[in-house]
Amino acid sequence: MPLAPDARQIGFSIPPQALSTALIAYGKQANMQVLTASPTLAGMRSDGLQGMFTPDAALQRLLQSSGLAYRMLDANTVAVTPAPTAPVDPADAADAHRAGAPAKLLEQVDAAALTEHAMGDVPAYASDALRYAADSIAVPQSVNVVAPHLLASQQVRTVADALRNVASVQQIENPLRAPLFKIRGIYTGNGMTDGMPNSFVGLGGYPPMIGVERVEVLKGPESILGDSNGGDMSGLINVVTKQPLRTPKRELSYVLGERGDVQAGLDTTGPIGATPLSYRLVVSGQHADSTAQGYGPRNAAYLAPAIAWQGDDNRLVLGVQRVTDRQPAADHALLLRNRVSAMTPRSLRLGNAQDHTAYRTQRAYYLFDQRLSDRWQLRSRGQYVTQAIDARNWGMLSPSPKGAVRAYAEAYRNTTAYYTIQNDLVGSFGDGPLRQTVTLGLDYTRARLGSSDYFIRMHRNRYDVFGDERLGPVHWPHSRRGILHYPGSPWSSRSGILLQDQISIGERWDVLLALRRSAYEISSYDAKGKLRQLRRRRWVPNVGVVYKLTPEASLYASTMNGFAPSAVLGKNGRPLPPALSRQVEAGAKIDLFEHRARLSAAYYQITVDRSFDLVLAHPSYFARPIDSQSNHGLDLDFVGALAPGLELSSSLALARIGRRDGTPTLGVPRTRFTLWSSYQFQDSRWSGWGVAGGILARDHTLGRRLAGGYFKIPGQASVDANVSYRTETWGVTVGMRNVFDRRLYADEFDETFVPLPDGRSLLLTGSYRF
Repeated sequence: MPLAPDARQIGFSIPPQALSTALIAYGKQANMQVLTASPTLAGMRSDGLQGMFTPDAALQRLLQSSGLAYRMLDANTVAVTPAPTAPVDPADAADAHRAGAPAKLLEQVDAAALTEHAMGDVPAYASDALRYAADSIAVPQSVNVVAPHLLASQQVRTVADALRNVASVQQIENPLRAPLFKIRGIYTGNGMTDGMPNSFVGLGGYPPMIGVERVEVLKGPESILGDSNGGDMSGLINVVTKQPLRTPKRELSYVLGERGDVQAGLDTTGPIGATPLSYRLVVSGQHADSTAQGYGPRNAAYLAPAIAWQGDDNRLVLGVQRVTDRQPAADHALLLRNRVSAMTPRSLRLGNAQDHTAYRTQRAYYLFDQRLSDRWQLRSRGQYVTQAIDARNWGMLSPSPKGAVRAYAEAYRNTTAYYTIQNDLVGSFGDGPLRQTVTLGLDYTRARLGSSDYFIRMHRNRYDVFGDERLGPVHWPHSRRGILHYPGSPWSSRSGILLQDQISIGERWDVLLALRRSAYEISSYDAKGKLRQLRRRRWVPNVGVVYKLTPEASLYASTMNGFAPSAVLGKNGRPLPPALSRQVEAGAKIDLFEHRARLSAAYYQITVDRSFDLVLAHPSYFARPIDSQSNHGLDLDFVGALAPGLELSSSLALARIGRRDGTPTLGVPRTRFTLWSSYQFQDSRWSGWGVAGGILARDHTLGRRLAGGYFKIPGQASVDANVSYRTETWGVTVGMRNVFDRRLYADEFDETFVPLPDGRSLLLTGSYRF
């Protein structure tokens, strides 16, 4: 049945994506309510829509070859349903023709329902990590999405760079160059890849940005999703990797930076002949001669082939990813007195030029979707990952005002392995004012920390960092003598049962109820060095409510819970209770400028209980509990298009953290602000040209000396800018980081390791599509 007669044409901008989110975008742009049953759209893919169309013509194009039809319920509401299998008269046949061929499960690509050039999650959002799809205005929590266009506009090269767009996320620099982050002032864990929790052992790791579709930040405790590795107390980072598409695409990309920094990559995807198969291949290599202080070289490689099979009612993706990365030591300094102004010169290299950390990650995964009926769908995900690390660095302790230190050579290597399986059975019920989508999830993770070797050798005398003596490279000894060997731990497992119910009541109310039963194992060594394995269980509830003031504005409130098992022992020789966190959040989301921009605000309070300070970092790992802490703050985020060609992404985080014992909070600024804007010239004389720029600023933070005492880390601001030119087939961007060459500091450090962010630098990036 066609829509009500309406000859008006509307500008639609809906890129290829999951049909469920494409229909949400259609409803926003056409100012109509679209009703569907989730399993009806399970795994279906839309080729998108660009241009001026009537609402009727636009919906026909979106549903083309989907096996779906539509009918009007009233002037502003349309229902999408399976098409009749056998039309009985010409009128029915015409309606069936609107939906095309018999129902077919198309590509499963969970993506933000964005305009082609939108910078964020406007106007819809769907995520494997959340394990449900919904209009983002109806999600009762704060979620940030760093989308592809923003990544390209900023010349982003790492996940850490991408997360600079979210003010409540901080990267914490460390000697091992491991990806450590804080969300809302609390350390997060190893995050997720494609919605699956990464290892709860080891250090984790992320692929280069050429292999990343987008980066998501889910704020609030997320034990409900299965990540109980100790880092879900305040949020999670989910990295969505690129998957096979039916639409052919081939792109070469390159990066040229300073000090011999070169990177080249290939991203190609498309169908394999006339078969139901499609493929994707992403390849990248990077080399840099040295850092500003002379550490180097940097060598990295990435290989990620994947293949997808598409049936009428199911879809299977198989993929492999391999990452190798030799990262030189981070440029750093020492504090010689109790203030940052008294640090060693930025040009002085403290260690040896060959200090480095080498990572290797290999991942095999599958993604499977099966439509069981019009109301039921099965989603299954799995991955097997092995990781290895080899770190060799010089460290320094007890720096004196004149530069004398206790230097030591340190080497560390280990391996980890883990696998994860997720299975969700999703059912959708109700076609009237009360609609429900129920998810029953089962997931299982096993992980093993392999054997580890550790070597440390103190320098024979006090070392003068200003003297003529230079430290030699760190090598592993030829014999086992002097190497501390730790046998690997046995396989440990964690499992969970998830029951989740999305309830829509009329057009105004949405309720999300979730309950998870988590089971986990704790492996620890007692005071006699004997391995102990304990099994524990815990229930985790989450509740959220959304009230839609209008289709463009909503208010929400939610409570979320998290826990982190602890393998360390208290003084009674038994494992400490798990750390617990609870967040209460209330917020608002508003769509602006005809749904091409989103303003969101969230006030939160997180309480963390039974945290602990490590006392002995070797068996028997005695620890003592410390007082609870409470974090509260306000997050403001804006993303979208202000006018033709003009786009803006901005984020503000205001945070306050307190502990009952009055201990100062380290490394968390009270105010953090980020803004990025880009403009593509609309005048035909300047067609293809664009400019962009932004700022990242924060308030002062507090650091602590290992020897005792605190010091102030000053506030700062850094400005980046670039100029770009793009055509249909190629594009190039010339950018400048830290335009005003400000002296920047990391958010958190002690006197033995003061990370030094880069000064002013140039970067050239480009791409060629063929």
